[in-house]
Amino acid sequence: MSTIAADTALAHVDLMDEDLFADGPPHELFARMRAEAPVLHCTTAEGGDFWSVTRAADISAISKKPDVFSSERSGVFIREGMPMPLDVLNQVILGMDPPRHVKYRGIVQMAFTPRIVAKQEEQIRGRIAHLIDEVCERGECDLVSALSVELPLQVIAELLGVPQEDRQKLFDWTHQIELSVSDPTVSGPEALGQIGLYLAEKVAHRRANPGDPNEDLTTALIQAEVDGEQLNDFEIAAMFGLLMFAGNDTTRNTISGGTLALIENPDQREQMLDDPELIDLAVEEIIRWVTPVMWFRRTPQIDTEIGGVPVKEGDAVVLWYASGSRDEEAIPDPMKFDVTRDRINHSGFGGGGRHFCLGAPLARLELQLVFPEILRRMPDMELTGPIGRSRSNWVNGFTSLPVRFTPTPRLS
Repeated sequence: MSTIAADTALAHVDLMDEDLFADGPPHELFARMRAEAPVLHCTTAEGGDFWSVTRAADISAISKKPDVFSSERSGVFIREGMPMPLDVLNQVILGMDPPRHVKYRGIVQMAFTPRIVAKQEEQIRGRIAHLIDEVCERGECDLVSALSVELPLQVIAELLGVPQEDRQKLFDWTHQIELSVSDPTVSGPEALGQIGLYLAEKVAHRRANPGDPNEDLTTALIQAEVDGEQLNDFEIAAMFGLLMFAGNDTTRNTISGGTLALIENPDQREQMLDDPELIDLAVEEIIRWVTPVMWFRRTPQIDTEIGGVPVKEGDAVVLWYASGSRDEEAIPDPMKFDVTRDRINHSGFGGGGRHFCLGAPLARLELQLVFPEILRRMPDMELTGPIGRSRSNWVNGFTSLPVRFTPTPRLS
């Protein structure tokens, strides 16, 4: 776990320094911030400044006041134009405020229905079985490349109607966007443009050759409307770009981080093996434990206060979801990984409110299906080498998780 010296003044800590996150989120630092300065004015080595909000209650309150704390005014990232220009970000619901956000989210929700998500279960099960078949006889693999990357990437490609043979370049583009949030030398706009051009062609084809809107997400998005308004091709392509990124990146890292948690907490792994009915609770605990997206920004529309601390109109306010998911005031014994934990108040899908993760049902479904198979077919998994982590203060990401287990036969 990343640490800083106990006598280091919090105001001197640069939370945009990726080195602080080399071993994952700096939870000891966040605990100190929650206790000493839950609303802390921070500066970066680059000269920027922002407010860090680390308590779950404050994160939730801000998330539920989009009229006061805007996603649209200055975007949801710290660096200007990273990972995309503001005018582009404002074309997707992530970078919108009400009333535009209400209308666009309503259109997308009409397409991204529980029925469409539920129809993915059979193909998800098949993909999990195939991916584990590819490594089960060897008794070892890098879980990130073998399963964590491939499963969500294949699922979202299927859902969006993207050929499976194109999934690697889509992964490369979305990974480039992820890196650009923390690394100004990586071009997020370039990758976003490539995704947009690629998906625009797919949208145009589907508009000319519609499928069943109850089964095909592209057709459903094209045909969905609220108050007589529909999305245009650019808006649909931008939405697909967001879904491709969010549906791939976050689930990938939750699978990796959740597997690591089960390896490091064998008593919890045994509980899940003994009682498969724990899976729904365990998935929520895994999402809490990992919290794959660690922060987003909001901008006050007026002079206001957070937790009694005055903040000015236009200030940058960063909501640290990674901290909210470990808040002692919201979660008993939050530094304990407990798959039996009930009624988990985590920030893994954001702090609630209008920007609650639209893809949460699909993510939960994938996680509820993959972890029982990991446990059933690789129950004695253990680490065989160092863990690779993304160099990022935004995504709690994994690049490598080398493991071994008792070899088992293929299912097909």
